[in-house]
Amino acid sequence: MLERCFVRQETLNRIRSSWLGPAVEGYAAWLRDRGYSVKTLAARVSILCRFGTFAQEHGAQRYEELPTYLEPFLHDWIHQPQPRRAAGSSLLVARHARVTIEQMLHVAVPGFVGRPRGQAIREPFANQAPGFSTYLSQERGLRDTTLGLYDEHLRAFAAYLTDLGREDLRELSPAMVSGFLTERSKGLSRSTVRIRCGLLRVFLRYLYRERLIARDLSRIVEAAPCYRLAHLPLSITAEDVQKLLDSVDRQTILGRRDYAILLLLVTYGLRAREVAALTLDEIEWRHDRLRIPARKAGHSTAYPLSPRVGAAILEYLKTGRPQTTLRQLFFRVTAPCTPITQGAVSSRAAHYLHQAGIIGPRLGSHTFRHSCVQRLVEAGWSLKAIGDYVGHASPASTEIYSKVAVETLREVAMVGPGEEVL
Repeated sequence: MLERCFVRQETLNRIRSSWLGPAVEGYAAWLRDRGYSVKTLAARVSILCRFGTFAQEHGAQRYEELPTYLEPFLHDWIHQPQPRRAAGSSLLVARHARVTIEQMLHVAVPGFVGRPRGQAIREPFANQAPGFSTYLSQERGLRDTTLGLYDEHLRAFAAYLTDLGREDLRELSPAMVSGFLTERSKGLSRSTVRIRCGLLRVFLRYLYRERLIARDLSRIVEAAPCYRLAHLPLSITAEDVQKLLDSVDRQTILGRRDYAILLLLVTYGLRAREVAALTLDEIEWRHDRLRIPARKAGHSTAYPLSPRVGAAILEYLKTGRPQTTLRQLFFRVTAPCTPITQGAVSSRAAHYLHQAGIIGPRLGSHTFRHSCVQRLVEAGWSLKAIGDYVGHASPASTEIYSKVAVETLREVAMVGPGEEVL
């Protein structure tokens, strides 16, 4: 891999003969396997060579000692005069160097743990309630996405307590709990406030169960009122869907991948998580069948593989999907070439909806799911059949689509008062 970055043999010899040479070559192979470009690798090798020289000059003799030299190296780099460096760019350069060196140390030093990123910090009350995450994942069996919701709302609760100067959970009072819900929930939707109340109630009940607080404060947290069937889910017409699909640039790898994703969303009403979790094993080409295992309702669904969907997936597999031993279907198009996440699926769906001029709240993958369900309603499917098709856990989840007869309302709007239709 290094031969693709450096043409001069003396440069290659210098890198390989240095005491950090084996680690650099191992890191280069690690980057190659993740789809990083030659240009990126060359820039990172340069940083590693400087770091290796610095560490050796300051006494490092073994790779296991390298982590202790990371902070001094970055401090020296930031304060080193650089005539060509733009003002204020030193911290950005140091951040890039940190990522590069920490990645190399992960490869070269077994058991190395770098400095945690802000977005990766989880369990805001880990010191005071260390077993809460285990309780959620093992006793209650919650998914990672749900655990992420707990982290998000409990971080907000922890920040509120920090601002009050009352970080000790043993000092919790009804006034502090109600103050958090009142002051830090402004601007949130009813459904989000309801979720926040539910998560906080679980947390407070756990604290009382473990005798970490003296009173069961969960009883004072009332669920925010949220009325069923209060709003219609946003869906778009079949014509708008087709127009949106036609706008995808399928000449690019990104476009071929996104086109296949959008077809899966609108044809089968899949959730973003279900699309991101698809593997090659779940496409049965011989039987023209697509299997969706472990759905939210706890069951699996098998669909006939639509010729259009199958053709789009095949086009992506032939001229878009990276060469990898992993079985996941969809991957990032830029390095690192890892499987996409459900957030990426929803983000790409929202991108094309905005690009098509669709206006509405919370545009994303669920907009296509709503459009799929609405199409089935207009085709005369029963709510039970629709619920089974899209994987609803309960018939109540499908009831909202029965609120209006969309085609009838369109006719009413065209006729006028609507007497002829009624």
